[in-house]
Amino acid sequence: MRDLLKGARIAVKTCMGVRRGESVLVVTDSPRLKIAEALLKAARAAGAEATLICMQTLSRHGEEPPEVVASAMRAVDVVLAPTTYSLTHTQARHQACRAGARIATMPMITEDMMRRGAMLANYRKVNRRTKKMAALLSRASEVEVNSPTGTELSLSLKGREAHSDTGIFHQPGDFGNLPAGEAFIAPVEGIAEGRAVVGGSMVGFPRETVEIIIKKGMASKISGAHAAKLKKLLKAVGPKAYNLAELGVGTNPKARLIGNIIEDEKVLGTCHIALGDNSTFGGKVRAGVHIDGIILRPTVKLDEKIMMRRGRLMV
Repeated sequence: MRDLLKGARIAVKTCMGVRRGESVLVVTDSPRLKIAEALLKAARAAGAEATLICMQTLSRHGEEPPEVVASAMRAVDVVLAPTTYSLTHTQARHQACRAGARIATMPMITEDMMRRGAMLANYRKVNRRTKKMAALLSRASEVEVNSPTGTELSLSLKGREAHSDTGIFHQPGDFGNLPAGEAFIAPVEGIAEGRAVVGGSMVGFPRETVEIIIKKGMASKISGAHAAKLKKLLKAVGPKAYNLAELGVGTNPKARLIGNIIEDEKVLGTCHIALGDNSTFGGKVRAGVHIDGIILRPTVKLDEKIMMRRGRLMV
C-alpha cells in the first residue's frame, strides 16, 4: 500500500482539501479495494472520520449504485469513489452534491495511475487552465471539431454553461474526476451533425478507432473493428443512450494516453465526446449510461476563434 499513498495524499489533501473532523466516505468495489484502502488511510491521517463501503461491481458507467450507498453519499462531507464503473453521471452523485458533499469519482483507476501520470499533476496549475477553457466554451454559440483521422463535427453550445473538472474540490457541492483535468459542456440536443472518429478505449480496444455518424444530435451509425461492443451496450440501454451528450477538452499536461478513458480524456491537446446521459451537467437527457471517446490531434473552432489546432492550444 505504501507506494499508493503519495497519490492518495494528493487526492485527500490537495484535491479534496480534507480537514480534521470532516466525514469522508470511500465508495469502492472489489477490483479497486487496495486503492480504496490507501485513500481511507490518507483520510484518517488527515484527521477525518473516514468510512469505506465496498459494493458489488456495477455493470456500466452511469448505472445507479444501491440506495444504501446513495444514502451514505448524501450524509458526508467528502466522497472518494474509486470504482470500476463511473458514478459521475448518476443521480446518486448529483443528489449528494446538492446535499453539500464534495465528490471525486475515480472510475477505472488503476494502481499504476495512482503512482504516476495525471494523478501527480500540479493541480493548482490544472485548475487555472481548466477554468480558462471552460469560460471559452461557455461564451461560444457554435463549435466545429475536425481531426486528421476524419472527424468533422458541428455542435451548438448556445445557452449552455461549461464545467471545470479542475482537481480542486474544496467547496460544498464541488465534484469531478480524479485524475482530473478537463473542461466539458453538454451540447444542445438534437442539433449536432457530422462524423466523430474516436479512440478505441471507448470500447476497450485502445489501438483501434470507432467512427460515429451523428445526425440531429444522435449517433445514427457506428462502425469500426470493435463497434459491435458499443452498439450492444447502447441498444441494451435504449434510444436515449445514442444522444451526443458531451464535448470535453483535456487540460492535464501529466496525463498519458494509456488506453484507460479516465486518464486519456484528460490529456492536454485532446478533446472528447460522449454518448448518453448529460442530465447532471446542464443537459436534458437522462439515459443511465455515459460513454466517452477521445479525438486525437483535434482542431476546435469556437465561433470564429481557433481554440486548438491539431492538438495545440491556441488560446
